[in-house]
Amino acid sequence: MTNQSTDVDVVVIGAGPAGENVAGRVVRGGLSCAVVEDHLTGGECSYYACIPSKALLRPMELAAEVSRVPGLALDGPIDVAAVLNGRDKAVGHLDDSGQADWITKLPATLSRGRGRLVGERLVEVRGKDGTVTTLRARHAVVLATGSVPVVPPVPGLAEARPWFSRDATTVRDVPARLVVLGGGVVACEMAQALHALGAAETTLLVRGDGLLGRTEPFAGRMLADSMREAGIDVRLGAKVVRVERAEDGGPVTVHLEGGDIVEADELLVATGRRPATDGLGLDHEGPVEVDDSMRVPGSGWLYAVGDVNGRNLLTHMGKYQARVCGDVIAARAQGRPDDASSLRDSADGRGAPQVVFTDPQVCSVGRTERAARADGFDVRVVEYDMGNVAGASLLGDGYTGRAKAVVDEARGVLLGVTFVGPAVAELLHAATIAVTAEVPLETLWHAVPAFPTVSEVWLRLLEEYGL
Repeated sequence: MTNQSTDVDVVVIGAGPAGENVAGRVVRGGLSCAVVEDHLTGGECSYYACIPSKALLRPMELAAEVSRVPGLALDGPIDVAAVLNGRDKAVGHLDDSGQADWITKLPATLSRGRGRLVGERLVEVRGKDGTVTTLRARHAVVLATGSVPVVPPVPGLAEARPWFSRDATTVRDVPARLVVLGGGVVACEMAQALHALGAAETTLLVRGDGLLGRTEPFAGRMLADSMREAGIDVRLGAKVVRVERAEDGGPVTVHLEGGDIVEADELLVATGRRPATDGLGLDHEGPVEVDDSMRVPGSGWLYAVGDVNGRNLLTHMGKYQARVCGDVIAARAQGRPDDASSLRDSADGRGAPQVVFTDPQVCSVGRTERAARADGFDVRVVEYDMGNVAGASLLGDGYTGRAKAVVDEARGVLLGVTFVGPAVAELLHAATIAVTAEVPLETLWHAVPAFPTVSEVWLRLLEEYGL
């Protein structure tokens, strides 16, 4: 074992999207930086989550769109091998050399190994080769370690060797029978993707009474209807009481409350994620609390961005927090004012934009109706059947979609917007701007959507409101 010591201005633990963005911003701000990573630079999103899952979902989405257009038809089933090859290309065949080069060219130091806090502004990095390096940060240490799957305390579950999200997105052989445990984003996306790629018997077991519990209730209902129509067995209110797998690695059996059983070749557990704080040297478990500058309260040097702080487990929000964090660290290190609005996180509290890339797509920003009322707003909601928009009807027969706007009546601004329908993801950023900038509805009335596009739903929502 060798011991080395290095002094830098900022140490970032975690080289995922959030950590990379912190490094980029502090270097741009004139500070030196060391980035610590014990797996792949680029993080979960690049190799095991956002990118590969969308590569698997896109063929399913396109096939569904083609099936709705008169005169078009698929010549045969989806070419699974080609889809998996496209997935592999999208993730660079799990080769992170390009991401690593990006970090070193910032320039920043890349330290391979497991990082942990061992003192104030001190990070110990243990490499897989036994090397131990101590990094001393002159100004700040930033935690950007992401999150890990939650494992429910179900008897026999851990012993049954279940799949988690990484197993689903890196799949080589699609099982013919699949059970998915959960009703959130990962569960719904991967159930649809793997079903389309060959998991003919796919069963989705949801403990709650609906899918996508943090969205407007109609979104989960529409998605459940679509999944059932495609042949996925969606079971709501399903409580798993025991799991078994044959010792020879054969089928897995899931026992439900009430006596029902489901047998499958593989079981995917997608019941949520928790901050990855194990082994970081913190004195507590759970999310790392931060203020709006991403600094840990009571500390003048420790920051946390992305999933590890629990504010929003979304890649784009982690990157946003990282930009705020990197800029505020640079400002404080150089004695510049650090109270500008750009140096504070204000987006998380409004309700982060999110897209669920299922069929239909579900996208939302801001508060749901329930959340807005709970926060004490004087709320009025308007909804519209998107199939009645001329642009939507031209996308194919049987186009089904719905839009909902949550309005703060006192100020005449949007608190939240939800779209559900095929290919509605590209509508979301307009809604994000309207919600974030608090654009008055009377001003939105003069933002004229082009005809015939799906975005004309904005006009219809405003007309439903009475403008």
